[in-house]
Amino acid sequence: MSASIILIMCVAVFAIILLVMFFRTTTKEIALRKEAEAQRGKIKSVRDKVFKIIREKANVSTEYRKAFEKIYPDLIAGRYSGDNGGMMKWIQEQNPTFDTSLYGDLMQSIEVQREAFNTEQTRMLDIINQRAALLEQYPSCWFIRNKSAIDYTVIASTSTNNIMQSGIDDEMLTFHD
Repeated sequence: MSASIILIMCVAVFAIILLVMFFRTTTKEIALRKEAEAQRGKIKSVRDKVFKIIREKANVSTEYRKAFEKIYPDLIAGRYSGDNGGMMKWIQEQNPTFDTSLYGDLMQSIEVQREAFNTEQTRMLDIINQRAALLEQYPSCWFIRNKSAIDYTVIASTSTNNIMQSGIDDEMLTFHD
């Protein structure tokens, strides 16, 4: 074989390799952008679900508490009014108790739903990181035409945003009535 044929074959093989790399890199970058778009929808959906579940469970707990507060005094007053020794009977009898398991269920739901929301946000950050690495690494950076960043702001509390901006975290936790 002549040197020119070998050179042409080497150039052709090199061109095919570059073409394959171009298609693989471009396809991966497009897939990551599309996944980020879909992830944005998942985050919105999970956020909506989080607060609907919490709101509904909190309403059930509040309504239960209100109903209990309404009937308990009347129940006790009616049962022991005008009865000598009523207080002893009241102490000895089993009285209706306020079931706090609804609040435990509410707290568990808050924790689970917040974790689901955090997981979806973390996944979005992973997608953005994978795409950024693809844009910066060689040789993939040579083949990607759309280098615009995926726009996403992590959803966080005002307190967290202020701490991240200032770099100071001296906040004390307080509990409200």
